[in-house]
Amino acid sequence: MSDSKSLLVLVGSPRRAGNSATLASAVQRGAEQGGARVTVRFIDDFISNFLRDCRACRLPDGECAIADRFRSLFFDDFLPAGGVVFCSPIYWYGLSAQTKAFFDRTFCYYAASYPGSARVIERMARKRIGLVLASEETYPGASLGIVHQIQEYSRYTHSEFVGVVCGVGNSRGEVARDPGKPTLVAEQLGREIFDRRYSDYHLDTARSGRVWPQEDISNKPGNI
Repeated sequence: MSDSKSLLVLVGSPRRAGNSATLASAVQRGAEQGGARVTVRFIDDFISNFLRDCRACRLPDGECAIADRFRSLFFDDFLPAGGVVFCSPIYWYGLSAQTKAFFDRTFCYYAASYPGSARVIERMARKRIGLVLASEETYPGASLGIVHQIQEYSRYTHSEFVGVVCGVGNSRGEVARDPGKPTLVAEQLGREIFDRRYSDYHLDTARSGRVWPQEDISNKPGNI
């Protein structure tokens, strides 16, 4: 069972002092301020190989034969977490190879050929998901493919994709100088990851006529 107040921050950059890491630290600060238990992991500490052909690669007991630490990251950190924030640089208008490899490697454990796949699928589902991106481009379209990918991942796992933060910078840590203040926005995402309102309507969804409680807006300046 997932811990509803446990947050995993996955950093897909190889740079420990880079812009993705700077934004990940901001998420951590905000989440800890909000009372969450936070674990930060750099993916390349755990993954050294890409996904192979599981039919040819599995050990006799069904376990993955790839000799790296992905299993520990997946079972000890990812599956128990109630929320996950993926922090990645934008490389060629997509996620970093490290981040993409994380998603690919999960297949080994939710595929039907893994003996415990049913339990893994249950624990992969219904998480709160956030996305934090660092890019040297201000062009808004640079992140659209990644946002769509995480949106579809969230839909596929019945999870809630609650927020995206995009920061601009090139030299290490320069994202902190972005006038859009992405470090503050990342802190806010961390603080609200488990409480932020999430709406994803379908045609037959029961809904009220308001998104926000009336008391939240009635006394604000400009409301008549």
